[in-house]
Amino acid sequence: MTKQKEFFDLWPVLLGEVPPYSGPRTPDGREIVFYKVIDYILHGKEDIKVIPNPTPDHWALVTGLPTYVAESGFICNIMNAAADEMFNFQEGPLDESGWTIKNVLSMPIVNKKEEIVGVVTFYNRKDGKPFDEQDETLMESLTQFLGWSVLNTDTYDKMNKLENRKDIAQDMVLYHVKCDKDEIQEILPTREKLGKEPNECEEEELASILKEELPGPTKFEIYEFRFSDFDCTELELVKCGIQMYYELGVVKKFQIPQETGKLKRYYTDLEALAMVTAALCHDIDHRGTNNLYQMKSQNPLAKLHGSSILERHHLEFGKFLLSEESLNICQNLNRRQHEHMIHLMDIAIIATDLALYFKKRTMFQKIVDESKTYDNMNAWTEYLSLETTKKEVVMAMMMTACDLSAITKPWEVQSKVALLVAAEFWEQGDLEISVLQQQPIPMMDRRKAAELPKLQVGFIDFVCTFVYKEFSRFHEEIQPMLDGLLNNRNEWKTRADEYDAKMKALEEEKKKEEEKMAAQK
Repeated sequence: MTKQKEFFDLWPVLLGEVPPYSGPRTPDGREIVFYKVIDYILHGKEDIKVIPNPTPDHWALVTGLPTYVAESGFICNIMNAAADEMFNFQEGPLDESGWTIKNVLSMPIVNKKEEIVGVVTFYNRKDGKPFDEQDETLMESLTQFLGWSVLNTDTYDKMNKLENRKDIAQDMVLYHVKCDKDEIQEILPTREKLGKEPNECEEEELASILKEELPGPTKFEIYEFRFSDFDCTELELVKCGIQMYYELGVVKKFQIPQETGKLKRYYTDLEALAMVTAALCHDIDHRGTNNLYQMKSQNPLAKLHGSSILERHHLEFGKFLLSEESLNICQNLNRRQHEHMIHLMDIAIIATDLALYFKKRTMFQKIVDESKTYDNMNAWTEYLSLETTKKEVVMAMMMTACDLSAITKPWEVQSKVALLVAAEFWEQGDLEISVLQQQPIPMMDRRKAAELPKLQVGFIDFVCTFVYKEFSRFHEEIQPMLDGLLNNRNEWKTRADEYDAKMKALEEEKKKEEEKMAAQK
């Protein structure tokens, strides 16, 4: 009857944008929200209708009877519905067959934990008489069965999830999840320098080797907004990732260069560790296809995760890696610190789902507006640092800004990235045509590759501009990202206009040819 709420559903309430739930509750204090109506029709043609997320004015809910039963836990036997004020809404038949409510029997569905998990309501006894005491006894037995059914359904869902997890785990085994000992030597050459394996070395010895092997933060410009990984080998990227942890103070105190966006001021070292780790894990084991394709192809991932499918998979994969003793960078955190870090990773990685980005835009904009009411940056920093929910919203938007950041890079980098992403989309489009027998959307259709500039302009305008415009307003140090975005928009717009002009010229030439041929006839 009630579902567990996601963090992004709680944010509007915690931020005061939406009032807290003040409606009816079950006897044990849970919110009463009917997220599904199952209508089993026995009159006329037998049928079952399932209405997900029914509106309050649905005829089965508008009376308030199901809510009353869920709130009180009482059995309600209404012998003459027409005379009861709950059914005043019924001014005529409720469907085309002329069906009307005459008498009603409603009672709660209770699970093994004595929790009310639903309400069952029976309408119109077949012989036309009101429901009697024998009916109540019979239906109570039925609701026990329904309660067990709900429990069995939950158990079945859990078993299905375990089965899907097994399928995904088997799939993951096909990938090289962990590097071998020789690959480790390319980063930590302990054999060459010390004549032993890394696990035989002291921490100080490993730190000394890493200091020699890792690139300085300026070598690949990893803290510059213009950073590009095209100039790095895979091994160098791994070294850059390790260097980020050292530079960001996970190993030593934070040493944030002045050229960055200065958003660290709101977060603790632990929170920064969680965000950097989430950023490194946020696309791990990506399948090259989007969430919708996982659903259409009935991938086990889609069966396991109902929403934000790939994002939840990246999160679970990241947690799986962190659970490995040899990879667990959180092993020295206490329980409270570990739980807080995992909670922030949950938010940060799931926030990279663009479907959720539009939900949090207004919340972020209000935080930016609020920051402008402070004359003193220290006072604002002190205030926001203590506002947990607002910090989470800012963090979620930071993840989106980082995830989309290729759109802000210098044109020579951005254009290459756009073609790589487009090639990935076109491969998915090919799969949709060949495997799913469906026509892909224009963005996924390689037959419309010439429209890429126009699609990029639309993507920048509809998705990207807001996040960088608001962040540059929030912290002026982020202005270079907005400038890069606008420059790339101009580049794509120029190419889109050239394409449109070319197509228009071809259309006019075709029209002239048709007119010429018509005149000759």
